[in-house]
Amino acid sequence: MQTPMTSFAALVADSTMLAVEAQQVVGLRMLKMASFDSDAGPEAFRMVEEKFAALAEASWGATIDFMTGAAFAAPGRSVARVRRTVHANRNRLLRNA
Repeated sequence: MQTPMTSFAALVADSTMLAVEAQQVVGLRMLKMASFDSDAGPEAFRMVEEKFAALAEASWGATIDFMTGAAFAAPGRSVARVRRTVHANRNRLLRNA
């Protein structure tokens, strides 16, 4: 069973990894766009679409958490949802780099 302290520590660790991976994705995307890669245009559109999709998914998930009485879990679940997308982007960009 998670105590509030272990839950907080897990949230901090996930948020830190999200920040690190997000910076890597930004750097990889900037490199792609600066090199005038043929995939740079579609990557820019994908970036914007993913932002809206991630926001919608995280906010919908948080709403469900609040409505089902699991409000305490909403921050961690929201970070996990966004981190999953960022991690997938990082892996995809590294494969195509």
